[in-house]
Amino acid sequence: MKFELTILGCGGAIPTLDRKPTAQYLNIQERYFLIDCGEGTQVQLRKYHCKFSKIDRIFISHLHGDHFLGLFGYLSTLSLLGRKKTIHIHAPKDLKKLLASHFSISGKQFNFDINFNELNFSKSTLIFEDSILQITSFPVDHSIQCCGFIFKEKTSKRSMIKSKIRELNLSIEAIKSFKNRQNFKLDGKLIDFRDVTKPGNRSRSYAYCADTCYNENIIPYIKHADLLYHESTFLEDRKDKAQMTKHSTANQAATIASKANVKELLIGHFSARYEEIDGFLEEAQKVFKNTISCYDGYIHSIKI
Repeated sequence: MKFELTILGCGGAIPTLDRKPTAQYLNIQERYFLIDCGEGTQVQLRKYHCKFSKIDRIFISHLHGDHFLGLFGYLSTLSLLGRKKTIHIHAPKDLKKLLASHFSISGKQFNFDINFNELNFSKSTLIFEDSILQITSFPVDHSIQCCGFIFKEKTSKRSMIKSKIRELNLSIEAIKSFKNRQNFKLDGKLIDFRDVTKPGNRSRSYAYCADTCYNENIIPYIKHADLLYHESTFLEDRKDKAQMTKHSTANQAATIASKANVKELLIGHFSARYEEIDGFLEEAQKVFKNTISCYDGYIHSIKI
């Protein structure tokens, strides 16, 4: 069962030839999500062989252009391709006005509905849930209102040991009880569910921290995540610039990862002022060894 992240853009506010603006594509058990949608995202989706038309939910962290300007083109293309299925957008409320204004002026008519869901910037909020997954937003500290997101699988039910089904000739009723961690009486004997089942798959999680300055208030939300993406716009020698613009350094991202006890840290959103970005990984790994420096097209799978 896949839990796979594709980096479509790892750059900061100004795109470069090698680093496009922020956008990420997440596949969780064949549920497809787009996280932020910077300029050129639809091209990146095709370039990296993502399921372009199967994305059902889009999450926009904030309304700086490098995180949403690709949305106009992407939605237009979906309409041209004949999409009929509703698409859900979780974003700041003013994005709805921007989209409506743009498409009204251009006379664009859509073949599908857009279900707009306003983000809450004051507290952690459950914004989506289904049978396998919960998605929660949480506030971060940037120069305008901005949210991060947690994508977390639900713990799956215990599964039957197949040989036990045959050996004990178990009924459907008994199997349902065992999967729900309930003991079951069989021929007068109480069978312990642990003797006939094995644990379900563990819950995997991905935490996305969009543009933010160093902010320990986010630690409770991201604690113990399998993978944390935390922006790292600057190196530590530009710490003052990071603070002034409400961004983070690689050192600060690694410090948050360490304090949150996450398994792995992925850094990105590198400023265009840096032609070479090797220094980001070096700086972060001095604080948190399990750091990865992302690049456009990087794919990361979280194993069961």
